[in-house]
Amino acid sequence: MLDALPPRVAGISDPLDRYFAAARGNADVTPLEMTKWFDTNYHYLVPEISADTQFTLRPDKVLSEIAQAHGAGITARPVVIGPITFLALAKAVDDAPAPITRIDDLIPHYIDLLDRLVDAGVEWVQFDEPALVSDVADGLPELAHSVYSRLSGVSRRPAILVATYFGDAGPALGALARTGIEGVAVDLIEGRVESVAAAPELSSKLVVAGVVDGRNVWRTDLDGALGTLGTLLGSVGDLAVSTSCSTLHVPYSLAPETALRGWLAFASDKFVEVATLSRAVRNGRESEAQSFDASRAALATRETDPRLRDTAVRTRLAAITDADVTRGDASARSSAQAARLGLPPLPTTTIGSYPQTTTIRKARAALRSKAIDRAEYERRMRDEISSVIALQEKIGLDVLVHGEPERNDMVQYFAEQLDGFFATTNGWVQSYGTRCVRPPILFGDVSRPDQMTVDWITYAQSLTDKPLKGMLTGPVTILAWSFVRNDQPLADSANQIALAIRDETVDLEKAGVGIIQVDEPALRELLPLRDADKQAYLDWAVRAFRLSTSGVSDAIQVHTHLCYSEFGEVIGAIAALDADVTSIEAARSSMEVLEDLNAVGFANGVGPGVYDIHSPRVPDANEIQKSLSAALEAVDVQRLWVNPDCGLKTRGTDEVVESLTNMVTAAKAVRASLS
Repeated sequence: MLDALPPRVAGISDPLDRYFAAARGNADVTPLEMTKWFDTNYHYLVPEISADTQFTLRPDKVLSEIAQAHGAGITARPVVIGPITFLALAKAVDDAPAPITRIDDLIPHYIDLLDRLVDAGVEWVQFDEPALVSDVADGLPELAHSVYSRLSGVSRRPAILVATYFGDAGPALGALARTGIEGVAVDLIEGRVESVAAAPELSSKLVVAGVVDGRNVWRTDLDGALGTLGTLLGSVGDLAVSTSCSTLHVPYSLAPETALRGWLAFASDKFVEVATLSRAVRNGRESEAQSFDASRAALATRETDPRLRDTAVRTRLAAITDADVTRGDASARSSAQAARLGLPPLPTTTIGSYPQTTTIRKARAALRSKAIDRAEYERRMRDEISSVIALQEKIGLDVLVHGEPERNDMVQYFAEQLDGFFATTNGWVQSYGTRCVRPPILFGDVSRPDQMTVDWITYAQSLTDKPLKGMLTGPVTILAWSFVRNDQPLADSANQIALAIRDETVDLEKAGVGIIQVDEPALRELLPLRDADKQAYLDWAVRAFRLSTSGVSDAIQVHTHLCYSEFGEVIGAIAALDADVTSIEAARSSMEVLEDLNAVGFANGVGPGVYDIHSPRVPDANEIQKSLSAALEAVDVQRLWVNPDCGLKTRGTDEVVESLTNMVTAAKAVRASLS
């Protein structure tokens, strides 16, 4: 909308081709970086702002959608990312100053947009400013006052609603209230109602109160929500009821689900709750008595369900000591592992998953429909594993994986085998582009009734003499990519999952597996948005990972993997995980994460991704060789591993073979040059 795409795509004449080149790359163009939208599992593409970036308003998409809505008889409120959040989440390139310093260059284009919206017949426009609930930049309240004083000060514009969500806006709320905007939307699930009361200027504004949770799936306590709304009635001009944020983050409908239905509310149910609360505010609680009675009954049955509290799990957690989250000295571990594994310098490997082919998906569908039985399904998955092992040996990789054909998703697969979780039938949410995931629901205390991966891994290892990694998902990532119970601290749930993963690592070692990878791509994702809350989170997140990985001997090489996040803020925590090898997304960011790791004294093995698996482009061996050479400027050869950025599940087999072949060729060339 602001024509802020990077210069490397400027020569692509077709607008759609240019858009996709920036988002996914092509044979000649590397894409923009991709990272998480605040502390959610939704991704966004990071704008690159240089000193030469010239903003130009291109509102065609917004205007065409407004026209479509008006044509359908709908009075639409367009939603546009606010200028502060846009720049706060952008990335400076080519030694440019922080993008937020360009705010004065951006405001005239937003003023122009307001004018164009009036021409389009728009009555209200919503500017999303979730950056205002964070500490992503200094002086945000003052900046909010300056920016929205200017935007609200123009004479020709629609009414302006500024939406803050994912946390408490704090002082920024008062700063917004002192401008001429007509309304603010506040998150009262993650935020505090006291912040509204602390801004007396809201007495003349519309306040959209987010009292229904837009990010989690639990049914709303209607009595509690109505009480919150009641406290606002005397301190705001007009009051509207809403969800706490966009319902992008929850599934649409409960209709296909069978379990836990009385406890849950998906998007369509949340809209009903919003309407119910709105009517109750206007007409009194008694006007919605049936809905309020149902809410109380659901909350009562959930509170008393015996599955929520497992005495054995809680007793085991209470007995955990510091010794249970500590392994031996890292250098001694490294020596023992080197002697056991006998790997060459710059060992090559992949992150875990291989393409989920049509054959695999058809087999899984056939199992669900009962067209085949479990035994036939497992036979087909073993055939897939055999093919993946043979492929890796042919390519010449040093450390193999089994390819994970049996896994529908890296979190759901484990959740389906752990007590305390429920996997939905059709609870899909968007992650990025056309990629959707089906987060499981963590509703009770977690335990592992049986082994989850050992048979698959040991079968794969029986097919090769090369080392093979046992692949697990870490406790923080399972927590982050699930809908989590809201009746106990996140740290308690993380530790329960960690004990289950710990049991699996111990069984993998007993089965003879020498390398175990426990993935934590969501470590950065759950980082709180306020600086004051971050260290407490990092402390329990690191401890949960170490609890899951410290049950094995020092001769077992523990790997972890992180991807598609801004790692700078958690770089110390990554080092504190104390994994023997950390593979980490680095291709889109040109290896910049290595400097951050060195700055905190990271001394263990590291595998910076040498090519981007979220792009269809296939890098040639020379390109990968240059990436490795750049990595060797920051990491000594004894610690450097060679791998893609992430798992290969979403890629096609042909491009995977070509890319990995080039990767192995590049690694061998660099080895030869070093020797």
